[in-house]
Amino acid sequence: MSYLLNGDRILMGTDYYPEHWDKIMWAEDLERMIKIGIEVIRVAEFSWNKFEPKEGEYTWGFFDEFLTLCQAKGMKVIFCTPTATPPAWMTDKYPEVLNARQDGVLYRHGARRHYNYNSLIYQRFTTELVERMGAHYAGHPAIIGWQLDNEINCEINEFYSESDVLAFREFLKKKYGKIENLNTAWGTAFWNQTYTAWGEVYLPRTTLSNSTNPHEVLDYKRFVSDSACRWAKLQSDILRKYLKPGDFITTNGLFGDLDNHRMTEESLDFITYDSYPNMAYGLNSHFVEINELKDRMWSMNLDEVRSLHGIYGIMEQQSGANGWNTGMESPTPRPGQITLWTMQSIAHGADFICYFRWRTCTMGTEIYWHGILDYSGRDNRRIREISDIHKKIKKISEVAGSQYEAKVGILETYDNKFDAELDVWHGAVENASKIGLYTASQMTHTPIAYVYLRENTTAEELRKYQVLFYPHAVILDDEQVTILKSYVEQGGTLVFGCRAGLKNLNGRVVQDALPGAAAKLAGVEVAEFTMVANEESPVYVDWDEDRIEAAVFNDELVPLEGTKTLGTYANSYYKGVPALTAHAVGSGRVLYFGGAFTKETAEMFFRKLKVLSPYSDQVELPKACELSVRTKGDAQYMFILNYSKEEQKIQLKKPMKNLYTGEMLQGEVQLAKYETMVVKA
Repeated sequence: MSYLLNGDRILMGTDYYPEHWDKIMWAEDLERMIKIGIEVIRVAEFSWNKFEPKEGEYTWGFFDEFLTLCQAKGMKVIFCTPTATPPAWMTDKYPEVLNARQDGVLYRHGARRHYNYNSLIYQRFTTELVERMGAHYAGHPAIIGWQLDNEINCEINEFYSESDVLAFREFLKKKYGKIENLNTAWGTAFWNQTYTAWGEVYLPRTTLSNSTNPHEVLDYKRFVSDSACRWAKLQSDILRKYLKPGDFITTNGLFGDLDNHRMTEESLDFITYDSYPNMAYGLNSHFVEINELKDRMWSMNLDEVRSLHGIYGIMEQQSGANGWNTGMESPTPRPGQITLWTMQSIAHGADFICYFRWRTCTMGTEIYWHGILDYSGRDNRRIREISDIHKKIKKISEVAGSQYEAKVGILETYDNKFDAELDVWHGAVENASKIGLYTASQMTHTPIAYVYLRENTTAEELRKYQVLFYPHAVILDDEQVTILKSYVEQGGTLVFGCRAGLKNLNGRVVQDALPGAAAKLAGVEVAEFTMVANEESPVYVDWDEDRIEAAVFNDELVPLEGTKTLGTYANSYYKGVPALTAHAVGSGRVLYFGGAFTKETAEMFFRKLKVLSPYSDQVELPKACELSVRTKGDAQYMFILNYSKEEQKIQLKKPMKNLYTGEMLQGEVQLAKYETMVVKA
């Protein structure tokens, strides 16, 4: 059984860098960690030189000494492969291991993540090092698991080295076989882009107006994802030969142009995430401008993580101010906020919380990325708060292994995620609806789950959701439609937003009547469509006695036989045209909405579809508080989190046990600013 995520307990850890500190500090640091409830540390993710200080010369003494001390003190260790930072001796002698900008300029030594996945030389060095590390360290009793690399695709997810060019061509040859098939898929007849040989095909390059062929860019994003997944698997396959029974392999973070589901299935036992909610309050943050949820918006990221693994870990949980000397200026957590964000992570499915970092670094780029301790290393307010968190976590240990509960699902695919990043028309509706739907779910206390449609997704997996939103299924194929049809036939409700079925898997617009592959299932066609002009905005839809906004983009709908019109446009030149339809399919139905989802529009859909505030018969909360529910057997655990600076009143409508204190509560309860509560219903 794994030491982490075994369903028996919630554990605390911290990220530690023994290479940053004098050895005489190690023992005291470990003892202080254990004293406040930290049982696990992560080490070595940036320490290649400690294992191979010169090419081909391997040394193990530094971490042998440290691991011996960990074992003596009773500290468990997550050991990392240090491949996120190749050493200077390598990048100087073998510059081909470096990543490059689009114009060919190499990213030089001095930061991190400056390598490329496809360099055969870097793969050779990595294979040799990971093989030797696995053979030497995997059997150590202090080690409980491994982290691959660090934050794969973080900071940069674009790769333009010569190795990447060659690998991209091989990727395309495998996919298309013949150059003629690539020309068809990419539509190279447009603007005379036709290729006659594979040697003419490059990674997306700088073009006039920066308008590279979108079908090429879509395949490029898939290629980057494929490269990252193969990189993780290269290391995982080696380590699995040496793992002790129960030890695990993971990596941390969710980053762009990466199919995290594939990477998890192929290489990991579970995923972990790095959660820094205070970025929402950074001096250069866009979160404050675009969304009222601020730090609460990190719940959305946590829900994305849960789509990969129902129970997961946090490898880096914010414990102090964060920032580099070159940017990302974020403030110190206020009293109570570390507890708030810890419980936010646990509420959404985390059974392991590892705080970044133990000591704040006194050197390098991250001197302002604070840890639990400040530069002096003395006890402070934050270490006292984390000690208190440990007491709370022990009190709620029965929550471990429970599953997050949601009756509303939001469907996503990586193809649509990638396409929305490169297509401004698609991106506009996708971004608006993602924020609108999630904000509505938070403010109405309607828990949601993100559900990725993949090749192995089944209708049975989808049946747990009473309602599924597929906000903008721009890239849609018949296989997906078949799965969705089966879900609806068995009683599910599916809601499409505008632009559904516009493109095929190559990102080319279909020549069928829109919504393309979704037309028959939705029972509707799109007669005409338009972006919502500024002078026309907002455009409204009348739905029974209610009025909702159809934001950003509008489809004018033509219901097919057997399809009902639920709502019509209330203004603009298409006033009176159907904007919302419903089509019965088997025991369920498919709704098609001709716009993007604002917060208010999403809330109305929740209300009309009878999924709004499913726990309102048990608890009444103000909008400033988040409600998350985890269940195990007949037990129901409610996490109530106050994100505001003000005291909030909540109403418990039946007796519930406060797991922090053991007391039974009912009626009005006061939550202080940033206070959390976990009750068992």
